[in-house]
Amino acid sequence: MTGSGFRDRHDAGRRLAEELREYAGRKDTIVLALPRGGVPVAYEVARALGAPLDVFVVRKLGVPGHEEFAMGAIASGGTRVLDEHTIHSLGIPRGEVERITRDERRELERRDAVYRGNRPFPKLMGKTVIVVDDGLATGATMRAAVVALRQHEPAAVIAAAPVGARATCAALKWTANDCVCAVCPEPFYGVGLWYDDFAQTTDEEVQELLEMARGPRRPERPNGTTSFATA
Repeated sequence: MTGSGFRDRHDAGRRLAEELREYAGRKDTIVLALPRGGVPVAYEVARALGAPLDVFVVRKLGVPGHEEFAMGAIASGGTRVLDEHTIHSLGIPRGEVERITRDERRELERRDAVYRGNRPFPKLMGKTVIVVDDGLATGATMRAAVVALRQHEPAAVIAAAPVGARATCAALKWTANDCVCAVCPEPFYGVGLWYDDFAQTTDEEVQELLEMARGPRRPERPNGTTSFATA
């Protein structure tokens, strides 16, 4: 870590893993990454906890002309979460919301096929699911993921990110069973500002990390020295 931020997503994942150490070595735990940026973070979390890693595809619905600002999100399985306050206050036509939803759903389906291939979606019933992203600004993407994952009847859903807006992290505790952030700065100006390297994660990197994660797993500290797990 440099200062109060992170060197890159891998560094951020190792820091986040420290906050999630209570889940290390538990057979009922699975880590799901929100691609693409959440995958390098989640890879380090899963590696440290000794948990399996998979992806859960969610797409942000960006405000027209200001796509980085979310007015909602969609997730695998058809779930959609809309920020009706934002849509109404900005006067975004309903037809435009539906158009953007259709466009993002095509990309969601493409990514699902690229990242998962023929692998079935993991069974989540009765499990503790840790959903990881690289940061939480409005929380719309994470909320969509949590709502969608509830349909799989997990025992608990934990939202997790290295950095998040304080109000967003607090609000997510009403949707998820818990929300864990390594850093909740105030004021919060944006996720990317807390990373020295916030370069876009590629599809190839996602595929590579998922393949590496399918190898033998054992819980270890993020620095690779001592196991989190207890006998």
